Amino acid sequence: MGVIKRLLKDESGISAVEYALLLALIGAGIAAAAFTLGGQVSTNISDATTALQGG
Repeated sequence: MGVIKRLLKDESGISAVEYALLLALIGAGIAAAAFTLGGQVSTNISDATTALQGG
């Protein structure tokens, strides 16, 4: 987080396009993580529900 705060305060030539690229990369990383972990989380919730129902 500190790196991002420093980037936002640093005005030595960074443009809105570079900020947009940075945000796009962060968003892509979050989307990839959600896609990768989504199936596993769903499976774990299903297993927990089955265990609670006595199955």
